[in-house]
This record gives sequence, structure tokens and C-alpha cells, in this order.
Amino acid sequence: MLPQFFHKQCMSIMCAFFNNFGEYKENSPLEVMTYKIEFDKFFSYSFSLDCLIFGFQNGQINLLLIKRNMEPFIGEWAIPGDLVYPDEDLDDAGKRILHDLTNLDGITLHQSQTFGKPKRHPQGRVITCAYFALTKMDEVKAVASSWANEVKWMPVNEIEQLAFDHNQILVSTFDNLKNKLKNEPLCFDLLPEKFTLHELQQLYEYAFDSELNKANFRKKIKHMPLISHDEKQTNVKHRPAKLFSFDFSRYNELLNKGEYSFKM
Repeated sequence: MLPQFFHKQCMSIMCAFFNNFGEYKENSPLEVMTYKIEFDKFFSYSFSLDCLIFGFQNGQINLLLIKRNMEPFIGEWAIPGDLVYPDEDLDDAGKRILHDLTNLDGITLHQSQTFGKPKRHPQGRVITCAYFALTKMDEVKAVASSWANEVKWMPVNEIEQLAFDHNQILVSTFDNLKNKLKNEPLCFDLLPEKFTLHELQQLYEYAFDSELNKANFRKKIKHMPLISHDEKQTNVKHRPAKLFSFDFSRYNELLNKGEYSFKM
């Protein structure tokens, strides 16, 4: 048991903290944190969530964009995003916002970064969290809804001015994606289930804006757990190439044994 005098001192300190939280009194037994604004002002900000949906087609990595049909930035292209309700979980907000603006469901979103410059939104302080998803474009049927007037896929390297600070969000998120593409088999979330080795090479060439030597690239992926199919491309003007798929079961097996790590 604490000595009586020590117990009284602790109680005095605790009372001072709770009674005077956010301010300082000269004779207080505890110098609590002081703020340059009233404490309740910290709870007056808004939060939003932006969904970056990537896809790969014709040798290019694309981003799904919406045309805004409301102020601010009415008529401008933007990343699908909206405000988060006060009682809403971020993951749930991402699913709702993506559905409301593009009519997409069942897209797996991954949290990326947070952006919070004080003047990033012209109507007040809005801190936004960026989520991203990798999709197979042929399987994504986006339709503009709510206050989104149009939707379109745009090659990442051709995107010009976007609303808000969405160009910064895109650059930063795409940099994160490129780092993951080096160390995780995320490329196969973008490629068709059955792909050619040329398509795989094209994806990395586009992501890193660099032309790769075919022989060196094939050497790099030599030990990658790929399934070689007795199938070739169809409906192509050039010589049909052999089709492959990534063996996720074999990959996980090798990974668990410590016998393979994905490096590109």
C-alpha cells in the first residue's frame, strides 16, 4: 500500500491534469501540455479517402479517373475519392466511396499513405488517406455514378493536371507500387491470368520507364515459379507467343522453406 502522503500527492496531480487539461496554471502541481489553439479545435478537421485503381493493358499501366461534377474543381479529372463519415471505418469508407463513384465492388484496397497539407483542399482542412488496388482491366467495368460525371482509364505517364493535390498522391503512390513490384509478385495482379513473357517484361519496362534487354530479363526470371502452358496467343497479328501463369502455390511453398525470394 502507498504511504498516505504519497497517495494524496498522486491524487492531487491527477485532479490537476483532468481539471486543467490543455492549459497551465502557475500553482498547479503538474505542468500539463499547452496548445496554441483551444483543445476542441483539434476535432474540427475533415477526413477523406482516395482510391487509386491501377490496371495494365497494351503495355501500359493505367489509372482509373473520374470527372468531377461538383465544386470544387468541377469538370476536372480526379482520383475517385470522397469524405469519410465520422462513424465510418476507413476500409469501409474505401469500399463505399469506390462503389458510389464508379459502381465497382469486390476490389481489394490496400492502404498507402496519408496527405495532410493544411491548404490541400480549398474548403477547409481535409486530411486524406490514399488506398490503391491492382486490377485486371478486362474484368473491371466502371460506371460513373453519384457526382462523378465520367470515368476513364488513363496511362499513368500521360496523366496531366488533376484536381486537388492528386498528382502528388499519384506520384507518391506509384513510387510505393514500384518498390513493391521489385520485391513482391504484385505484377500478376495486373497481368491476365495467362500472359506472355513479353507482357511481363513490358509491365516492368513501363513501371520503371526503362527498356530492358530481352536475354537479361529472361535470365532474371529463370527461377520464377511459372507454369508453362501448351497454349499460345490467339487473334494477334504477329507470331503467337507461348502463355504462362504464376504458380502461387509453389511460390508460397518455396517462400516458407526460405528457398526463394521474389526480386526484380
